[in-house]
Amino acid sequence: MDPYPSPPGSRRRAAAGAVLLALCLSPALTGCGDSGGLAGAGATPTASGPVHLWPDRAAATVPPPDPGGAPPEYVPGIAPVRGQDVHGVDPVALVKAELRAHRGAVVGADGMPAETAAAIEACGGDGGACPVLAPYYRDLTGNGLDELIVGIELPDRMMSVRAYTADPDGRLNRIMATTETVISVELAGRDVVLRVPSGNNGYELITAWSWDERQRTMLPTREQIVRVPVAPRSPSAPTVPPSAAPSAPGAP
Repeated sequence: MDPYPSPPGSRRRAAAGAVLLALCLSPALTGCGDSGGLAGAGATPTASGPVHLWPDRAAATVPPPDPGGAPPEYVPGIAPVRGQDVHGVDPVALVKAELRAHRGAVVGADGMPAETAAAIEACGGDGGACPVLAPYYRDLTGNGLDELIVGIELPDRMMSVRAYTADPDGRLNRIMATTETVISVELAGRDVVLRVPSGNNGYELITAWSWDERQRTMLPTREQIVRVPVAPRSPSAPTVPPSAAPSAPGAP
């Protein structure tokens, strides 16, 4: 037994003081000032939602356009793909089979300039440069198996980018085909990302192609216009006014 018991009221006041001290020492809590009052946290901004402009205007009823991707298409003339493993598919033989199936096509998903088609047919024969680039592999459909991604160099920095998947029955199915003036092609997750020049000087257009389960093909799902950083001019580079430029030989 405590020889000097405290009055009950004193014990309650001491307990309340200990709780208040703990709250004031907690770094997550504020409001314990020297005056013992609560301190305000400042004004809270008023939340505002989107404003619908011209709400009385009748909405357009134009039907949506068709998806921008090429429809899926089975490639004829290719041996069945075993176990849905596209790593065993020869990309050059694949593109040659498509050329034979769409001979003479110059526009659309299978469009090919005559000189490029001739160079593809000669791939592996004369040792010259082949327009069909080294393939890449990535699971684009989310089925746990790789798809085959093929690039074909065309004149004027243009490029045909194609992707293929193998069905369980062994057929090779083309799920992407687009031709662009390509700056670069990237793989980001399960997307094929193309960077192309935009119609505005100093900007590029980035398009992400993604697998669409409903359409069973790759579609351009996201587009973004980004500004291209301009390389700073070297301070040592001389600036020659047009009047001081050297004349061509024989010029007056």
